[in-house]
Amino acid sequence: MSESDKFDDDLIVAMSRSGEGFAPDGSDRAALVAGGYERGRRRWRRRSTAAVLGTATALALVGGGAVYLTGSQPKDGAAVVAAASDTPPATGISPASAPSAAAKPTAAPPVSGAAVLEAFKALLPAGQVTNGTGTGTEPPAGKPEGAGVNAVASLVFDDGQGKSAMGISITRLAENDPNRAQNVCPDKKLVPYDDCTTIKVDGGTLTVLQGYEYPDRHVSTKWWNAKLIGKDGRQIELSEWNSAAEKGSPDSRPKPPLSPAQLQAIVTDRSWDKVVAAIPEPKPVKPRDTSKEYTAQEILDITAKLLPAGLKETEVSADGEGYANFVLNDGKGKSLVQLNVQDWSRGQDPTMYAGAQTLPDGTKVLIRKEGGNPGMWTVDTLHPDGLRVVISSFNSGTQKTPATRPAPVLTDEQMKVIALGPDWKLKK
Repeated sequence: MSESDKFDDDLIVAMSRSGEGFAPDGSDRAALVAGGYERGRRRWRRRSTAAVLGTATALALVGGGAVYLTGSQPKDGAAVVAAASDTPPATGISPASAPSAAAKPTAAPPVSGAAVLEAFKALLPAGQVTNGTGTGTEPPAGKPEGAGVNAVASLVFDDGQGKSAMGISITRLAENDPNRAQNVCPDKKLVPYDDCTTIKVDGGTLTVLQGYEYPDRHVSTKWWNAKLIGKDGRQIELSEWNSAAEKGSPDSRPKPPLSPAQLQAIVTDRSWDKVVAAIPEPKPVKPRDTSKEYTAQEILDITAKLLPAGLKETEVSADGEGYANFVLNDGKGKSLVQLNVQDWSRGQDPTMYAGAQTLPDGTKVLIRKEGGNPGMWTVDTLHPDGLRVVISSFNSGTQKTPATRPAPVLTDEQMKVIALGPDWKLKK
């Protein structure tokens, strides 16, 4: 696989990360925290204090270089992108008047990868482009009966201040796709970031995140992302890094080159209309039966009654099913607590609870203490009816910030009281 192919694959993965609980073997820290961390990554809740950018300025940033996808081939090697405007780059996110396609796309001829790449390059400010590659909506190899379900372009951009890897992805979401409602900033207790904002854009939503490639920031590479979900179902995501590659490359500049306003202007540009129209109408998503799952609010309500006297749930996360988190503080420092509640009545890995304590009623109990900074204490229970309740507690107020206390607020025994509470029953 070439470096450009790897970049495309990684980009698609990064743009569609989503998790459903934890891995079946439940044997390590990553598996146990996946229910929280991946839900946070998926939702992208954002917050920003950036200045307001008017629609005219947003258009000026990109209008001069706009290309309405003609299928032209990109030039080999480096390309110099013409400046879109003499207006200094803005730093804010524009309000709901930002441009966005409103009409529902109809069937259209395929758009080549070369055209997707050219459109992307045309929307960038002045600078040099190298390593450009694109994938269009042409029928996939071996499947001439249907066009591709998404379009991707990636490149390395240099405005004279240092190289930046960039990539854009365009796809469509079915009308009943739950992802349409999940274009929000992530829970900062689970996914650290510097800034984030979500705004309404012509009946859709736009989220801009200024975060990091690695949530624990063991490498300082920054990752900025803009995600538009239009009312017609278009999902356009643009990512940029302050290095020449997403991973494995040293930082080349203090921050990525495009401001939040420029990210917004690119993903909302009407140049993408033809690409969206060339993507087949997505099939309706099969609704997921959540009637037997505990809602986040139900988890919080049950847990609140089982907490030690004097402790109250704060900074709660109360959306979704099967997972909830909150922060406890006994006056000696914050402690993040998260619970996964899942139906395991249909069977599970028989080795998963090897070495577990088996209570008189048949409930299996595993206790784990993971080191690290922060550390994580976990009580993992499998009830006789097949309901799995897992509670994890950290000696920090988030999953990724350094420990602020020697141990979590809750002891093993206190977590067992919660996980073994009488109100946890498999829903029929």
